[in-house]
Amino acid sequence: MKKYIFTLLLCVAGGFSLLAAQGSSIEVLDKTAAAFQNAGGIKAGFTIKAFAKGRPAGDTRGTIQLKGNKFVLQTAEMTTWFDGKTQWSYLSGSEEVNISNPTEQELQSMNPYTLLYMYKKGFSHKLGSVKSFRGKAVYEVKLSASSKKQNLSSLVIYVARDSYQPLYILAQQRDGSRSEIVITDYQPGQRYADSFFVFNRKQHPNVELIDLR
Repeated sequence: MKKYIFTLLLCVAGGFSLLAAQGSSIEVLDKTAAAFQNAGGIKAGFTIKAFAKGRPAGDTRGTIQLKGNKFVLQTAEMTTWFDGKTQWSYLSGSEEVNISNPTEQELQSMNPYTLLYMYKKGFSHKLGSVKSFRGKAVYEVKLSASSKKQNLSSLVIYVARDSYQPLYILAQQRDGSRSEIVITDYQPGQRYADSFFVFNRKQHPNVELIDLR
């Protein structure tokens, strides 16, 4: 299941009449990215369902807390801290914390909100026909990878029309596996000290630190 969490957290055809009525996909994506940038600190709850070869491969739920490029990601399997440069990953029950300086691609696999910026490079996009999701009016944006060398082949994102907050993301991999994420709770305007995004050894005095840098 951990593999599919990382794959997802890799982890955001209307026609001219539809585009005229709803605005273009680039406008929706630009406004979604701007809403995220202007939200300040964010706390979001999510659920993930993963599928391999058309069959369920597991599911999980968790929270992510963000400020700029910093985040703390928590699921039942692990907790990850990232302070903008260094990442600490603690697997539940392992009593080990791996320390690394992740690449941009690795960060995309951990922070789902990096998907909101992928449309700016390497993806084509268009509006879809879905108008509502769980009782909320949405824009559906479909993104397709420009290169077949990319592991991530396509994305579908549902964005709330009133707030431009992402509500749902479907990530399709080149190998046919897919992952679905639903944002279950979204709290903008949170205040986090920079130290919140750094692993606190005092809270975990018995763990072994494994430096992979």
